[in-house]
Order: sequence, then C-alpha cells, then structure tokens
Amino acid sequence: MARKRLYRSKKKLGQAPGSVVYTGERSKEKLFLEAFDFTKDNYTEKQLTNIEDCFEYKHTETITWINLNGLNHVNAIETLGKHFDIHHLALEDIVNISQRPKLDDHETYLFFVIKMLYYNDSNHLVSEQVSLILGENYVFSFQEAEGDVFDPIRDRIRNAKGRVRGMSSDYLLYTLIDAIVDHYFNIIEILGDKIEDLETDVFANKTRDDLSIRIQDLKREILRVRRAVFPLREIINKIEKNESNLIQEKTITYFKDIYDHLIQVTENIELHREIIGGLMGMYLTSISNKMNEVMKVLTIMASIFIPLTFIAGIYGMNFKYMPELEFKYGYFAIWGLMVIVFLVLLFYFKRKKWL
Repeated sequence: MARKRLYRSKKKLGQAPGSVVYTGERSKEKLFLEAFDFTKDNYTEKQLTNIEDCFEYKHTETITWINLNGLNHVNAIETLGKHFDIHHLALEDIVNISQRPKLDDHETYLFFVIKMLYYNDSNHLVSEQVSLILGENYVFSFQEAEGDVFDPIRDRIRNAKGRVRGMSSDYLLYTLIDAIVDHYFNIIEILGDKIEDLETDVFANKTRDDLSIRIQDLKREILRVRRAVFPLREIINKIEKNESNLIQEKTITYFKDIYDHLIQVTENIELHREIIGGLMGMYLTSISNKMNEVMKVLTIMASIFIPLTFIAGIYGMNFKYMPELEFKYGYFAIWGLMVIVFLVLLFYFKRKKWL
C-alpha cells in the first residue's frame, strides 16, 4: 500500500496547480458515457459515443444525468470541463482518486467528491472515488470504472418511480448521494458479521496464527470506511447551511435525512472500532493465558522432580563411607522414597487445585 501511495504522489510532483493528471492504476479502462434526460412525463436514455455528444444537454429545459466511467481519459474530461465551464482545479480533483471527500461551491455549479464503498468478488473492500457536479439542470457523475450502486436510480428514472422524474436536478443529486450512503449500511452489516466470526473464534480459544492478521485486516477496513464516511458528514452539513440557489429549500429536508443516516453509520463505525480493539486485547490475553497454562504445567513438573533430583544427587556422590551404600535393600528403599515424595507432591497439588 505504501508503494502505491508513493507512486500516486509521484504523478503529481512538479505539476502546475490545476494539472489534470490521473493518479489511479486503471489506465486501460474504456471511456463509457451514458445520459438520462427526462421530465415528469418523458425520458430518454442514451449511451454516448464521444464526449461532444454531451454538449447538447447544456441549455436544455429537461433534467439531465450524465455518467462518465474512465477517469484515465483526461482529454475527454478536460473537453467536457471546458464546454461546461468547470474550473481546472475541480477537473484536477476529479482524476486525483486520493482526494478527500469535499464540497466546493463554484457559484454556477456545486462540486462534490464522495467515496463509494463496496466489496468485490474477492471479498475485498473497494473504495472508489465518485465526483458529482450539480448544475442548474444537470448532474455529472465521474467514476473510475464501470460498476456502481446507482442501478436503483436508473430504474426509478426509467419507470417513473418515486419523485425523481418530477423534481429538479438537486433532487437527482440527493438520490445519487443517498444511494451511496444507503450502501454504507451494507458495508456496516458485513463488517458486523466479520466481527462476530472473529469474536466466536477468540472466545472459542482458536488462537490460530492467522487470527491476529484477520483482526488487523478488519481494523484497517474499518479505518478505510471511517475515512470515507466521516468527511461526508461535513459535506451534508455544509449543504444544509449552503445558500446556493442550486439547492432548493424543499430539497434541504432530504439532505437532512442523509445526515441522520450518516450519524447512524458513524456511530456503528465507532462501535466496531471499539469492539475490534477489544478483540485484539482478548486475543492477546488468550495467548497469554495459554502460555501461563504451559508454564504452570512445566513449573509443577519441575517442582515434582526437584526433590527427586536432590535425592538422586545425594546418592550419586562417590563417598567411600556413605552408610547407605552397604545396605542390602538401599536401592529399593531410595526408589520407594522417591515414589512416596512424588505421590505426596501430586496429592498436594491436586488439593490446591493446581492440577
């Protein structure tokens, strides 16, 4: 991970402010453009072949959602930005996939950076940057690759479900952000299931070598989710206080609902952080307890054999005038004494419940 971060930062070194440089690793992604143009009664859906096909939607009276996949196509993004008067610093942030979630007010449009979270087929957490631009009658979304959480929004536009077809572009923006936030709950549920599995293994004293690695990996996942979610609270809070004409007063209520959802998500994240921290402590404690059990057994064995070793050491000395050396049954007597000492010590440890 450290090498990737260093590599991404190197792409930006020496570049002038506002330089549109893609910092991701998916340099071979194909450019994919789709446009949903709709009113309350009608809608059209198109897959655009080139970036110039987007220009016709600039001054229409309909509401337009244009989704672009493929941030590696910086020339197309710059062309789009030039035609729609998008600031070069915003274009720079669109293709910089390490950008922190934020909201910028550019008077004629609002620029958002949000992290979309999901688990891939390998059950690895993916954090993909999604940039959103809200204009007077359009919304742009920029993604690194195909695959997102917006299919329910597409279905609602196609089938005129809900309010999206009868509302303005700010409500369309709300639905896109809400879809991302709703998916956070799925992430929280999966993290909760993983924590429960780890708790079961820790409580069952399954101190396998990979258990500490699993705990650390899950801790890193929780921190990644936290970094994606916590700044979004600030963004939604800014929307509520924003005086931009692009967001109507009646739409603010819906963004307040997103804020409530984010509060719930962040509370669960903090709870998961505390639990995973406790799990590591419990795991280390179980390891320590197992070590103590081993040391206890070794100590008891040593305590039993110390007096036996003492007896054997005395009669192992080669003094000529040791009185027991001439005793006919001396060998058997010493064996009997050692057995008696062993049994007495064993009884004593049992009585003390040390065994």
